[in-house]
Amino acid sequence: MRSARFRRTRRAGAITLVSALTLTALAACGTSSSDDGGGSEGGSGSSDPAAPLDPKTKVTITIDCMPPAAKAAELKEWKEDVKEFNKKYPNVTVDGRSTPGQCLEPPRFTAMLKAKSQPDVFYTYFTDLPQVLDNDGAEDITAYVNDKTVPALKDIDPNVLGQLKHENKLYGLPTSNYTMGLLINRKLFEKAGLDPDNPPRTWGEVRTAAKKISDLGDGIAGFGEYSAGNTGGWHFTAQMYSLGGDVVDPSGKKAAFNDELGKQVAENLHAMRWKDESMGKTQLLKWGDLQKQIATDKLGMFLAAPDDITYMVQQLGADYENFGMGPIPGEKNTLAGGNSYMIKKGISPDKVKAAIAWLDFQNLTVGEGQFNWERKKKDDLPVGLPQPNFWLNESKTKDDAARIEHATMPVENFKAFMDAPVPGKAEPPKAQEVYKVLDNVMSGILTNKDADIDKLLDTAEQQVNQVLATQ
Repeated sequence: MRSARFRRTRRAGAITLVSALTLTALAACGTSSSDDGGGSEGGSGSSDPAAPLDPKTKVTITIDCMPPAAKAAELKEWKEDVKEFNKKYPNVTVDGRSTPGQCLEPPRFTAMLKAKSQPDVFYTYFTDLPQVLDNDGAEDITAYVNDKTVPALKDIDPNVLGQLKHENKLYGLPTSNYTMGLLINRKLFEKAGLDPDNPPRTWGEVRTAAKKISDLGDGIAGFGEYSAGNTGGWHFTAQMYSLGGDVVDPSGKKAAFNDELGKQVAENLHAMRWKDESMGKTQLLKWGDLQKQIATDKLGMFLAAPDDITYMVQQLGADYENFGMGPIPGEKNTLAGGNSYMIKKGISPDKVKAAIAWLDFQNLTVGEGQFNWERKKKDDLPVGLPQPNFWLNESKTKDDAARIEHATMPVENFKAFMDAPVPGKAEPPKAQEVYKVLDNVMSGILTNKDADIDKLLDTAEQQVNQVLATQ
């Protein structure tokens, strides 16, 4: 869900880029100065899409989501990166774009695609691909991406790259990825006599631990869940995945949650809420509510991705030391997602090559750009979270070592999460519409002691089937 259109209402913090020359916020994300089909400013370039950009070919690329001035450290680093990039590619002008508020809110994103006004390089979540393709918005970059243009290509998790493919064609390059796990408040675990280095690994263990934490009193909840704003359906999906289930069948045309596993998820949550009273009385929660609770020591645990911790530290004043993570209970599968950059369809081949060269430097090179952990530590930015980490092989070994060496937080708090990787599973088709329906299941369970679980699931199944039938 975090990679979906909702994903925290496209909360700020996405990977962003800056201008090589002006470094000024020129216009909203949705405005591009590119010629849709035009060529480069000078030089003929190479006609071979697999060949790197000719350093003699002058080209300007527009890229959205430049860090705002309020994010001084991030903006400083992007300026440094553009300067470093231009040592190798002095012929490329990186024209960064910024916009007030959130970079790509859903209405703006949709309007941008329909108007064909996206920048040359535009930011997306993995689940945006169908919408982008429906609007003929992204270039097929399959022929442009190889071990010469992206040297670490062989070390990028193919499951992550797979999220950016359709019919075996590649339409984007990743900037980050995530999988969901169990986020815990270490302080409350210790107070309840639980071991924070060994979070619960099954949903039965979650229920037991949640009861012990809620028994501390003082309005503390042991386990928290969402049930509004499409977030309830998102987490219902994650719980189904964790048990080996699904919410949509492999054909993508039929609901798959109205079964024994779906009933198990629903009944377990209902029992925790009403029999154990371990989930707190305040319900109809959405993204941001559980983060506030756990950051103020009023919640023991909930499902989350690692970067929730950064949000709580930077925005809510919490301490890294107070949090830990374990794998998602059940451990069959976990919901996975991430974000990427896509390249506007119709721009010149030289612009495409320049864009890939920049994305390779900034987002796909261990030790450089976003993976320059030594610099991040010096700039007082977070280092040590286990994700994003889409690396394999030698790149993973090198990057993991650098994260540990320059960590600004106790990385041992995430050992349980890192030591038990759970296979990631993508979000369902029509994710937001499916989640909206499943919100009703979650809210019904958590707000009605006498909820008819069978009826809730039956009704949701019928509604999801109607959603899927409109594809």
